[in-house]
Amino acid sequence: MRQQVQFSCRGCELAGSIDDGRSATGLLIVSGGNEVRAGAHRGMAKLAARLSRDGFPVFRFDRRGIGDSEGENGGFLSSSPDIAAALKAFRQACPRLDRVVAFGNCDAATALALHHDPEDIAALLLANPWVIENGNGMPSAAAIRRRYWERLRNPRKLWELATGRIDYSRLLQGVRVASGNGEESPLARKMARALCQSRLPVTFILAEGDNTSMAFQDAWNRPSFSPLHGGGRVRTIRIPTVSHSFAGREDAEALYRAIRNMLHHISMG
Repeated sequence: MRQQVQFSCRGCELAGSIDDGRSATGLLIVSGGNEVRAGAHRGMAKLAARLSRDGFPVFRFDRRGIGDSEGENGGFLSSSPDIAAALKAFRQACPRLDRVVAFGNCDAATALALHHDPEDIAALLLANPWVIENGNGMPSAAAIRRRYWERLRNPRKLWELATGRIDYSRLLQGVRVASGNGEESPLARKMARALCQSRLPVTFILAEGDNTSMAFQDAWNRPSFSPLHGGGRVRTIRIPTVSHSFAGREDAEALYRAIRNMLHHISMG
């Protein structure tokens, strides 16, 4: 059964939705970008309903300035009070909750990595974390390099290049980004530092062909993230899709299985 709730955050009334379940382990969903709590193509609402049928309560919400919530939209970097208030409201609405797993996609994943309370969260599910800071509207260097490699292996694309059917100005702009110094973004370093300090179980869920995911995969191989490699606390699930929001039927199914398995694991622990 889905219930609509309101809760307070810094003097603003925020809107949330609870899909109830009998388990003492629940899922907190943090929306990415400026999406409302239903998610792209209502993907998060459908996911919540399905997990609820499995017995896991799920809480979704609109942060300040988004959807049905009051206040000013300050972006994901200022969402720490919103996440804390949502978690408090979730526990108040479902007093039987013992453990909460938190899930976010894109900058919501980054927000959770930066702002989660390790004393109040049992595990993190981070999909396609946002670590891009080039600010020029171009995909990340890692994504562009991968696209070029794929094109070099495609005879048709080579023919288009040879016959002038490809926009050379855009191609040169991409080459400049792809051949940059590849410095790790400050946001990626900050995210790695926060995850190293929390010691929580973390699962990265990556859409393999998504630009945001490719940028994170590049950052993952940098020194800042190296303390998280190995040891079993952090694992990665790769889903073969280009859909950032896991919109396809098979993508959504893979995302659901990854989250359900983590919830089951935490509930048994």
